[in-house]
Amino acid sequence: MIHAFVMAFLVLSGHIEVWHIIALSIVFGVINAFDAPARQSLVIDLIDDPKNLGNAIALNSAIFNGARLVGPAIAGMLIAVVGEGVCFLINAFSFIFVIGALWQIKILKERVAPPEKDFKKSFFEGLRYTFGTKEIRNLILLLGVMSLTAFPSIVLLPAYAKEILHGGADTLGFLMSALGAGALVGALYMASRKSTKGLENIITVTTLILSAMISLTGVTSSMWLALLSLSVGGVTMILTLSSINTLLQTTTEERMRGRVMSFYAMALMGTQPIGNLIAGSVASGIGIHWTMVIGGAVTFIAGIVWKSLSV
Repeated sequence: MIHAFVMAFLVLSGHIEVWHIIALSIVFGVINAFDAPARQSLVIDLIDDPKNLGNAIALNSAIFNGARLVGPAIAGMLIAVVGEGVCFLINAFSFIFVIGALWQIKILKERVAPPEKDFKKSFFEGLRYTFGTKEIRNLILLLGVMSLTAFPSIVLLPAYAKEILHGGADTLGFLMSALGAGALVGALYMASRKSTKGLENIITVTTLILSAMISLTGVTSSMWLALLSLSVGGVTMILTLSSINTLLQTTTEERMRGRVMSFYAMALMGTQPIGNLIAGSVASGIGIHWTMVIGGAVTFIAGIVWKSLSV
């Protein structure tokens, strides 16, 4: 929350500089390194009936990943009305509700794990388990590739709205809303599932469809076609992310879950900024069209390779 208020203050006061954004991004990354694995693993301790575990994990994953798309969609609409500074301020105040919700959480069962005396040993044990287990390794690698090639297409949307669709903040708002609406549909579907059966097939199909939607968005200059492709892309993106998250948590040994989810967070949030940087650099050289097409193509190949390795 403090991090968010600092960002809001800098933007509203007009003192924001590039180095501020870099520094705050580093702090945000450090915070997420602790927050994401703990939050993902906490879900297990909130379930009193084991048969509801799969659905609870899917629901948590759907909300977590859905919010990552719905939030920017709402911001895209608000920016056109109230500006960036107020959006950052609203985000900062929203943490009050998050803290209040955390305060109300009651742990149904407490697990007391023996303290790890050797951090290095614990880290490498988690590393060996994560990348030594075929199913977990393949999911983490697929997620890492998608974070590098597929998800950075989102950060290109402001430039896409301006340069390709020749629009402004309102156009960006429509694009982000389409993406967010699709994400919401995907989240609702995942939350309604009763079991983890068939998630591998969902990952394969949605990864391939997502790659096609990214490329389609890249090649079209039609606003309506872009809205359609982004809507479908939002659905498939959430289905893929939520399915990967659910499979990881339900197939991982309990004692290793926190460490595996740390690598999950690294693959999802640690590599995406690198992908964003690469996408921005490539787009400045060959254009937004080709950057999205290439990103979609690489994602398609990753989906095919993952399927072949998972057989």
